[in-house]
Amino acid sequence: MDLYKSMHISASGMKVQGARLRVISENIANADSTGQMPGADPYRRKVISFGERMDRELGVPLVEIRNVSEDETEFTRRYDPGHPAADPEGYVLIPNVNTLIEVTDMREAQRSYEANLKVLSTSRSMLEQTLGILR
Repeated sequence: MDLYKSMHISASGMKVQGARLRVISENIANADSTGQMPGADPYRRKVISFGERMDRELGVPLVEIRNVSEDETEFTRRYDPGHPAADPEGYVLIPNVNTLIEVTDMREAQRSYEANLKVLSTSRSMLEQTLGILR
């Protein structure tokens, strides 16, 4: 595999990990977003899934975003009778976002992004050294 192909593979990895970080950031930002009226659903956690596609021009597999969907796990309930979204019994539906899981996912995405960046940087450096030898 030549360096040009490895750079494309790393760039596709950086692209999807950047998108993953955006989805995680949205989840964390909305971790406390409840409904505004009784019976309204709160924010529903989003999850991202990846797929593989073949770049026929280069002949290498690249990672891509397959879809961003909503996590269908149940909401929890919290007793807060003064909240505008409280039901007649005084319970409010809470988003299905666990910030501990989101932060852990964020660290994993960040490390994956950094690893792809390192590969891209190393490949670029090797190409520059090769060009320097040829001069």
